[in-house]
Amino acid sequence: MSMEVDYKLTFGACARITQATMDDPDASDFQPTVQFLSIKMLPSNKADTPDRYRLIVSDGKYFVQAMLATQLNELIQNGAIKKHTVAVLEKYTSNVVQNKRLVIVLALRVVGDTPEKIGTPESLEGSVKPSAESAAGSSAVTAPPKVQAPAPHAARPNQTNERATPIFPIEALSPFQNKWTIKARVTQKSDIKHYSNQKGEGKLFNVTFMDDTGEIKATAFNHVVDELYDRIEEGKVYYISRARVNIAKRKFSNVDNQYELSLEKSTEIEECLDTTDLPTVKYNFVQLKDLEAAAKDAMIDVIGIVKETHDLGEVISRSTQKTIPKRDLTLVDRSGYSVRLTLWGEQAKKYTATDHPVIAVKGVKVGDFGGKSLSMVSSSTMSLNPDITDAHALKGWFDSAGSEASFQSHSLSGGGGAFQGGGINLSEMKTTQEVKDMNLGSDKPEYFSSRVVITHLRAENIMYPACPSEGCNKKVTDLGDAWKCEKCERTFENPEYRYLVSFCGADHTGQLWLQGFNDVGLIAFGMSANELKNLEDQDRDAYDSAVKRVISGVFNVACRAKQDTYNDMTRVRYGINRMIPLDFTVDTSHVLDQLSAYA
Repeated sequence: MSMEVDYKLTFGACARITQATMDDPDASDFQPTVQFLSIKMLPSNKADTPDRYRLIVSDGKYFVQAMLATQLNELIQNGAIKKHTVAVLEKYTSNVVQNKRLVIVLALRVVGDTPEKIGTPESLEGSVKPSAESAAGSSAVTAPPKVQAPAPHAARPNQTNERATPIFPIEALSPFQNKWTIKARVTQKSDIKHYSNQKGEGKLFNVTFMDDTGEIKATAFNHVVDELYDRIEEGKVYYISRARVNIAKRKFSNVDNQYELSLEKSTEIEECLDTTDLPTVKYNFVQLKDLEAAAKDAMIDVIGIVKETHDLGEVISRSTQKTIPKRDLTLVDRSGYSVRLTLWGEQAKKYTATDHPVIAVKGVKVGDFGGKSLSMVSSSTMSLNPDITDAHALKGWFDSAGSEASFQSHSLSGGGGAFQGGGINLSEMKTTQEVKDMNLGSDKPEYFSSRVVITHLRAENIMYPACPSEGCNKKVTDLGDAWKCEKCERTFENPEYRYLVSFCGADHTGQLWLQGFNDVGLIAFGMSANELKNLEDQDRDAYDSAVKRVISGVFNVACRAKQDTYNDMTRVRYGINRMIPLDFTVDTSHVLDQLSAYA
């Protein structure tokens, strides 16, 4: 037989929690016991954003509306919180939504459940407000003024950085609020980017703000860039208000927030000198040995020692024909692996460290061309020799033992000391029959190197008309007088042709059908796809000769084997990541080295 527990609610709690702000020194000390009278789900209209829950919170005398922080949704979904649940509010704040107070519950502890509501609570809005004595436990009720929201711009920071305006947590921001101020640290600031679309030319930059409740991305466009770019610095803390809150475009951001900010002409950003309550950057480091399990284009955090710094290079943008600086760094860690990290733009030019620093990178992009690699993107942040425990431990290991260690590379070129042939590990070559016998790619993507002679080339569909926008490469549609890219929603006078080749590669043990994209076609044909297309249109004999020259060519190839299903038929496809014409001098030297091992 169960016994009903007589729970005692904290009288006067509703009045206190509706006045709470993140800067209230008493908010963390006052942890009232309340009851949830109602729970209502507010469904999200986006598939990748969580639902939110509206609560009615009661102290037995009054009740107020509240919103549950999304990180606590699981408590409702698993039944820990339901109608008439009694809980202790451990952390909370309040916001002004449509000129009304709304309590945001950030942390709580469930006490128990009751079959019905406790007391006969009334709405606090328009009711009498308990005095300080009654909130402390007295049964007396006085009638001071109603609970009022503070004016949206009641105060600006003065010279001591004190504020009367309530500070909102980032986690509580939503498009339904238009009067708020956050206090946040800038953890990332991008370079200024220039773009062109149907509306004309433009520019933008983005930043990431962080407080102890979460992160949010903010973007400024055009004239706002001129106004704010030089005023915002990475690592500093600011008060931010009067920005627009939008649903986040998740494919353009790795920040874990369903919303993002648009910085506008009216946005107010002022530096905060009091940074004691703001956290530093939070990392979730992945060891370099575990990169093999990371999906292509995944955004991860890594920390490593810069083992090698490569010279500054550059690539040419296909869309703008402008050169983009790039620099590769080789990172290593205690797992015994190394990986290539690519820096771009100003970051590549400004990197000058030469003393094997520790680098912590947040939100770096995983690539799989030629094996696993890492690349900085606009939202990535990089910190040299950060003052964190992981960095100190890594530096100590490297100085004592790591500098003399050898490391296994994630690239298809192999690890330290491997015999290289054009960037391909000749010591790990496999015959075509070995690839088949090992069932490579049947369970997960696997990589291998081989030496093949091209015995047959599928001459149809060697190339396709592609979007010339940088990074797009999607097939475009011929409109007659122009070409249209459905992805970019732009039209072009002419496309940029790109290779899509399929040929049979054979050795003395058998053959494999191999597929390759533009980089492979450039090596095989020795000319661009645009040049080959011109031959096809203007000189058919020259085109046929160019195609025939590919046959009987001998190449070292680095490939990826991956299972693929098409028309209900499952098979392993072999894609070429890198193809190098055979260098007889290098390959002969490798064979002599192998023979000398048996001498």
